[in-house]
Amino acid sequence: MNPKLAAANAALAQGDRAGAVDLIIDALSDRSLPDEQLYRVLLSNLLTLRRYAEGVDWAAKALDLVPHSYEFHNYLGVFLRRTARYNEGLAILDKAIALRPDELSAYANKGNILNDMNDGEAAEAVFNLLVQRSPRNTEFQRALGRALWLQTKLDAAAVRFRQAIGLQKDNLEAWLDLSAVVIESGKAEAGLKILDKGLAAHPNSPRLLRAKAAAFRRLGRASEARELLESLRELMDGTAWYHHEFGRLLSDTDRLQANEHFRRALEIDPYDLDARMALIESLDRTREGDESSRIEEAYRLLKAMDFPAQLEPPHTKIAVEVLSRSADYEAAESFGDFQTLGRSWAAYGAHTALLGHMPRAKTAEDRRELVHQHRLWGNAIIEKTKHKPITPAAPRGSSQKIRLGFMSSDLREHPVTSFAWPLFEHADRDRFEIYCYSFYTGAQADRAQQYVASKVDAFRWNPYMNHREAAQMIADDGLDILFELGGSTHMNKLEVMAWKPAPLMASWLGYPHSSGLDTIDYLLLDPFLNPPDPALLIEKPLIMPHTWIAMGEQAFPDRHKIVPAAPVCRNGFVTFGTANNPYKYNATLLRSWAQVVARVPDSRFLFVRPEGGSEIFRSNVRAFFEAEGIAGDRVEFRAVRGLHMQHYNDIDIALDTFPQTGGTTTCEAAWMGVPTVTLVGEALFERLSYSILQNAGLGDLCAPTLEAYLDTAVALAGDADRLQALRVNLRDQLRACPLGQTRQFSQDFYDLIATTVR
Repeated sequence: MNPKLAAANAALAQGDRAGAVDLIIDALSDRSLPDEQLYRVLLSNLLTLRRYAEGVDWAAKALDLVPHSYEFHNYLGVFLRRTARYNEGLAILDKAIALRPDELSAYANKGNILNDMNDGEAAEAVFNLLVQRSPRNTEFQRALGRALWLQTKLDAAAVRFRQAIGLQKDNLEAWLDLSAVVIESGKAEAGLKILDKGLAAHPNSPRLLRAKAAAFRRLGRASEARELLESLRELMDGTAWYHHEFGRLLSDTDRLQANEHFRRALEIDPYDLDARMALIESLDRTREGDESSRIEEAYRLLKAMDFPAQLEPPHTKIAVEVLSRSADYEAAESFGDFQTLGRSWAAYGAHTALLGHMPRAKTAEDRRELVHQHRLWGNAIIEKTKHKPITPAAPRGSSQKIRLGFMSSDLREHPVTSFAWPLFEHADRDRFEIYCYSFYTGAQADRAQQYVASKVDAFRWNPYMNHREAAQMIADDGLDILFELGGSTHMNKLEVMAWKPAPLMASWLGYPHSSGLDTIDYLLLDPFLNPPDPALLIEKPLIMPHTWIAMGEQAFPDRHKIVPAAPVCRNGFVTFGTANNPYKYNATLLRSWAQVVARVPDSRFLFVRPEGGSEIFRSNVRAFFEAEGIAGDRVEFRAVRGLHMQHYNDIDIALDTFPQTGGTTTCEAAWMGVPTVTLVGEALFERLSYSILQNAGLGDLCAPTLEAYLDTAVALAGDADRLQALRVNLRDQLRACPLGQTRQFSQDFYDLIATTVR
């Protein structure tokens, strides 16, 4: 026997799979030793070690040696599945099936790929065939259940999972699937009892205990989840899953403590991808304390990873968010192109990822693709509601007041409420009854929430309702029209709109794009915000006569003092700047900002963002400016969160982000006497600042092309007299324009809604 092969066999005998694999690969590199059995051993161990990308290469080489091998075709199909190369995997497995039509393994692997692709109907056909051929195979029954689940055939799926358990009581996957599908069908207590039955059969099973803790958490029963986890501390404190679950439980209430649990989970199991990504995401979302150090920690944890060939959509979402926030666009783009990433997030149900996807749109095709991605998400959500409909309210007489609803978990101290405030301050109570719905998980109502509640007929605050329960609650109020204001931001329940709990429904304010749900009839816009191409909206535009927002005194008070002299007059040089969130940045944008600074002698650029405390962010951003000949000391960073308004006193001109423009930041800059230069695009998310500036009388600062954007910024920088005049007069100008006329804005809104409903 070849010495290398003997050494490999010895390594396997000692349980050293990785060492054996390396020795086999070394042996196979000797072309004089092609050995079919050796390939079998190699592929089996690569699969066990989860070295899937290598498995693809070696399975292909095995097929070169034995082109008609059913076994090697099957292995290649499995490895292609594990690297998410689904279509290639299906093609290879079809070849395997053609070689041996009576063998079941390749059929099963094909069905698994179809389940992975969320093609439940095709997977059902495959597993129905397999169950007919082998009715006592528990995995075939379970896989058939998952195919039915994908099609929201929940009762039928539960039957299959029960059959799988009946065939094999120690099949933990079947217990987990059965509990999850029963809970999803709206039977929370029954689902929890299934987990208890599973635990009776498998006492202290970590997977079942984890599922129970997670179920309590997802059902909003945080105290029960915590009680369970505390009771398991002595037994499970040394396991990664225990700390992972504790971290998830604490994420919304004690982010710092959650981070410690996630760190502990990763310390226990450094190779646990879920634990690593959970820590990275939590660090990225931690606002308390030294935010910049946590940005750095999240970035370094991510960059230190030995990435698998293909991350799952929730992991790519986290990775791209962290890399974008650190201005590492090259690394972010390595996770997939615009279409691939967006569609994977939509198929997974990650609507929030699509918001961060907007700044990556580069072409007209990307804009239309983004609409398609939202439709993919919306269609899937609507399909899921069909198996558990709500009871519609009885019709109401037209002579009664119009019942208007606002649904948003941001009806509190939040920018959404800042802009919605005028509608409550000047509520038309003669014609309207107003209902509000919030799912905010905070412990108590803040001042803004209390104010809104005092101005409406009903404020229904239910933090832990599920989506269907929320939809039924709203339907029971018998609204005439419902507005959702939150999109898919944290704690909001956009999915509620899929049940159509009101006869007319609309979106406004919280999300700068069509949500994707065909059940939403309207999107409130104004003449400037409305995209010129109707194909870029899913809903019908509901057009306000002047502006879609107003700047009330509550959000824009006089206590934010303006230094009378413009920075250029005080310093002798122009300062450009931004307070926009870096998720809106991209490489083209930063290059453009640097080019503007390069064309204005001695000018500076000021970033007012908490990310400014991160060395990674500063270094990556400065690299774009240095590439245009801008020395590092001409780019300044102020690591600020929440107290940024005073820093506009050191900015002459705000340069807007694109393609996704500012909204709140454009208003804030103007309130502080700082004009914004914006690039106007086709889509709604490219026109927010355009609407604000046009309504503020600053339409000349809205550029139709990138070249015009650069020229406009440079020209404005050369007009110190105008910059000084805007510094002292722009706030009064805002008060006098449609943006500042809050009473008129509210009247326009209520008139429009009355006309629409009646």
